[in-house]
Amino acid sequence: MIGKILFSKDIVIDAMYFQINQDWEVPIPGFFILALKRKIKSISEFTDEESIEFMNLLRKIRKWMKEALDIKDVYLFQNEDTDGDFHLWIFPRYIRMEKFGNKIESVRPIMNYAKENMVTNEVVKEVKEYVEIMKEYMKDF
Repeated sequence: MIGKILFSKDIVIDAMYFQINQDWEVPIPGFFILALKRKIKSISEFTDEESIEFMNLLRKIRKWMKEALDIKDVYLFQNEDTDGDFHLWIFPRYIRMEKFGNKIESVRPIMNYAKENMVTNEVVKEVKEYVEIMKEYMKDF
């Protein structure tokens, strides 16, 4: 059944300065968002403490995505020219995505495809499983 996912954000980790959430707008298992709790636009505005936590979280979630979820490659995106606050997309690349290409311009078609075709009970279940696995890995952060 294709439709709209009506879930609240699944928080993978709630650290001192950042949260990591599953992106539910684009139902791709393992598509996480690393978001600063404070309202800023640019990484250049991080405090020293935020910089340290950011790098530690990013390094650990990426390591655990590889180990626990078998996600071999990701794209990292952060753009300062959006209306939102600072966040980093951790976008997984799966073999099944190769038909869209392997360059940055392939991401929008993948996201559109996921929104239009992947809002199914099966995908929702897989996304939730990935969130639970990552919560378990990151619980001692």
